[in-house]
Amino acid sequence: MKKTIIGVLAVLVVLGLFSGCGYNSMVKLDEDVKTKWGQVEAQYQRRSDLIPNLVNTVKGAAKHEQSTLTAVIEARSKASQITVDPSKLDAESMEKYQAAQGQISQALGRLMVLTENYPELKATQQFTDLSAELAGTENRIAVARKDFNESVQSYNTKVRSFPNNITAGLFGFKQKAAFKADAGAQNAPKVEF
Repeated sequence: MKKTIIGVLAVLVVLGLFSGCGYNSMVKLDEDVKTKWGQVEAQYQRRSDLIPNLVNTVKGAAKHEQSTLTAVIEARSKASQITVDPSKLDAESMEKYQAAQGQISQALGRLMVLTENYPELKATQQFTDLSAELAGTENRIAVARKDFNESVQSYNTKVRSFPNNITAGLFGFKQKAAFKADAGAQNAPKVEF
């Protein structure tokens, strides 16, 4: 009888330990990171979908500026080939993805400077609408990246905190990588006409 009571108490203690181990909250935070990553990808896809329309609009007015248009198209193509598995959000994968998206941003920046030389292009409603959509998309990307980084921070804090770090190690929860600022982002860009 005494061994049965001790066995029942031992089982209750083990169950009590597992109920406070943080496993379920780590699963919830992991899923939140994946959801936020999906939002980041959706916003980048939105930008990628807008680029062909913007390029075609500029082509009509600036036919001899083919090198800039080609750079935008190539950057979009490279960026669309790089994907990151939400379950493997490590630093290396994030750096590759971020570098490809940075190339698009640079190419689009050159494209927008190019349009300053073509006042008739800036005056067309289609170009104005596409430019506004692209600017709005860039803002959405910034918000999605901020939300993703906050989600990663919550997850990483949970995974690294004691005693959750023990549970995380047992069940394979690893830290996730967040977005980092691009190299030179602390410097204001130079705009020259």
